[in-house]
Amino acid sequence: MISSVVFLGMIGGPQIILIVLVVLLLFGGRKIPELMRGLGSGIKEFKNATKEDEEDASKIEKKKD
Repeated sequence: MISSVVFLGMIGGPQIILIVLVVLLLFGGRKIPELMRGLGSGIKEFKNATKEDEEDASKIEKKKD
């Protein structure tokens, strides 16, 4: 357990470069913009859903009062 915490705490510049290179090798340069676009739209949808849930919860609270 402690060894995994130490490993995760040591991510730096060389490790990030290695991760980027592996991603480039796996997906290629043309697929990465599509992947990032999909990731961005997924995060946007998640934020919108969270916002809608908060608005619904506040409406329920107002009805109780």
